[in-house]
Amino acid sequence: MVFSERKMPGICCGFLLVVLFAHSCHGFYLPGSYMHTYSTSESIFAKVNSLTSIETELPFSYYSLPYCKPLGGIKKSAENLGELLMGDQIDNSPYRFQMNVNESLYLCTTNPLNEHEVKLLKQRTRDLYQVNMILDNLPVMRIAKQNGINIQWTGFPVGYTPPNSNDDYIINHLKFKVLVHEYEGSGVEIIGTGEEGLGVISEADKKKASGFEIVGFEVIPCSVKYDPEVMTKLHMYDKFSPVNCPLELDKSQIIREQERISFTYEVEFVKSDIRWPSRWDAYLKMEGARVHWFSILNSLMVITFLAGIVFVIFLRTVRRDLTRYEELDKEAQAQMNEELSGWKLVVGDVFREPDCPKLLCVMIGDGVQITGMAAVTIVFAAFGFMSPASRGMLLTGMIILYLFLGIAAGYVAVRLWRTLKGTSEGWRSISWSVACFFPGIVFVILTVLNFILWGSKSTGAIPISLYFVLLSLWFCISVPLTLMGGFLGTRAEAIQYPVRTNQIPREIPARKYPSWLLVLGAGTLPFGTLFIELFFILSSIWLGRFYYVFGFLLIVLLLLVIVCAEVSVVLTYMHLCVEDWRWWWKAFFASGSVALYVFLYSINYLVFDLQSLSGPVSAILYLGYSMIMAIAIMLSTGTIGFSTSFYFVHYLFSSVKID
Repeated sequence: MVFSERKMPGICCGFLLVVLFAHSCHGFYLPGSYMHTYSTSESIFAKVNSLTSIETELPFSYYSLPYCKPLGGIKKSAENLGELLMGDQIDNSPYRFQMNVNESLYLCTTNPLNEHEVKLLKQRTRDLYQVNMILDNLPVMRIAKQNGINIQWTGFPVGYTPPNSNDDYIINHLKFKVLVHEYEGSGVEIIGTGEEGLGVISEADKKKASGFEIVGFEVIPCSVKYDPEVMTKLHMYDKFSPVNCPLELDKSQIIREQERISFTYEVEFVKSDIRWPSRWDAYLKMEGARVHWFSILNSLMVITFLAGIVFVIFLRTVRRDLTRYEELDKEAQAQMNEELSGWKLVVGDVFREPDCPKLLCVMIGDGVQITGMAAVTIVFAAFGFMSPASRGMLLTGMIILYLFLGIAAGYVAVRLWRTLKGTSEGWRSISWSVACFFPGIVFVILTVLNFILWGSKSTGAIPISLYFVLLSLWFCISVPLTLMGGFLGTRAEAIQYPVRTNQIPREIPARKYPSWLLVLGAGTLPFGTLFIELFFILSSIWLGRFYYVFGFLLIVLLLLVIVCAEVSVVLTYMHLCVEDWRWWWKAFFASGSVALYVFLYSINYLVFDLQSLSGPVSAILYLGYSMIMAIAIMLSTGTIGFSTSFYFVHYLFSSVKID
């Protein structure tokens, strides 16, 4: 982008104002949403998200069950692209809180439950569905004791089934504890981003901002049997006496036909020393830090081992051969050419066009796009720009980055095509293929999964309107940018080969074992770098946990890039040494084969760690999303390995003086 000289003073003034404004601020808080302070007795309404379960992975609307509805009707909250794709459906709820007012309130009593409602409640209870409630952008937290250890969970169950019983009981009484911190407006200026937009608390707003901040939201769920005749005489938000959670089943609310269920809740406000910027710490407690460090140390050992091999190849083998070769006179060089062995024998074939060159260019282009998207997203997340308080922002950011990196994908793919073919002819076809290859695979898989979700009436199903939005983004942004990148690739200079290619291909000597066996085995080394972090990522996706150790993930990504590069270089050199000049695809799959192990590990995780996952629908969803992840990893790691090997081979043969 080129700016005119007239615009430069304005830009400089704007930049100066930003710097001065930043200097006047006492502190920043970027991750999360804009801080909201509440005055005493001010009303705050909780919101409800989709019901979720680690057993089915199928989200459902909160109001698909016979819960109390708000007086003004159900209203959906505005959601971003990432939230919609993740199946979030955030609605308003009747749960009202009045700041610093401890109270016990009645909500409603349902009509007698019919057969369908009983069946649905029992099914959701037995599938361990959780109710996800949100107050001031904080998800509700439940603390449960298991073997004497406090375990934190977000959400609370729809109901429970006692051991050795066929009866199910619904959670109909909630004891909320809201942690608040008194804010005095002490000159701290806070900048926040999130679902409520950009906000600044300035000195002028001290009085207005003074009040109480919500810094914690906890719940104790109970099942209490009420007398419907008494409860129906009450109105919503009428006060009643607090109750203790009953331990006896005969005092709990059973789920069966013709039962009328009364919903109540209690609120207790507790002052806390937790400050607003630290309120997410309870949700993001890093577990298994030693395991993360073990993963990194393990990866460093693999990198050191491979780096030693690469060092030997470059300094002891390649350099020694080239030095000996350059010291000879022309006659001796000609004689040595006849006695060449190893990689020097394939000098006339090493840059011969590979099989399926168009597919290779397309996969490299898509790999560049995915790698760039992953790297930028993880860097931003590691520096705290993508807070879990901003739901769906991570996925939304990844999609936007992928769209705009189409220009890099088109450029790289077309330039590689020009290098292989020596001409720009067919660049439009290459650009179109790059724009449609990986997104097309994802679109087909998501469409199949979406039909399954539609059949299950899950909120995880992508609405038709969102389909059109995604298609519009694809064909109105990604495709034109990829074509633009392809056009720029035609204008870029093709990479010149350092040696000429013979007209007749050299025969490759027979080998005792297939070369592809070695290529597939090479994928175990990058997988060894990745698999421990992969466990935490899969757990966060499928077990409903927060994943926020992006610092570790950034380190693992850097180590993975180094391992992929080293593995690919070592395998390429090994193949050239046995006179196998068909290195292009092998260099790609030497590091790209890690995707096979990732997919197999995903299946292992499904069988041994997601044993509670029930039903073929849930398994198909899991395998479908795992397939998308494996293909993306293959394209990304394969591109890293191929690019490194290409420049290694180019450097190696540019040092050889053979006519």
